[in-house]
Amino acid sequence: MIADQPTEDQSWQDFREQCRRQMARPLAQRIKYGFCQMHKPVLDDAEWRVFDTMAEYRAWCAASLPEYLGFKPAAK
Repeated sequence: MIADQPTEDQSWQDFREQCRRQMARPLAQRIKYGFCQMHKPVLDDAEWRVFDTMAEYRAWCAASLPEYLGFKPAAK
């Protein structure tokens, strides 16, 4: 190793090794464990909804959904 080159710290080496281990898993297993299903209040409570216009949909989102879901109108 050349003295001027910075060494990769241990956390990056650990991360790269973890990636190698994950890539060694079969694809079906990576897909199964790669996604986290979480309940989204209000959105997941009804099977479906229909709105006549996008404006109605946006108004419903602003009035009904928790702000942390990210469906609130952008500040001007």
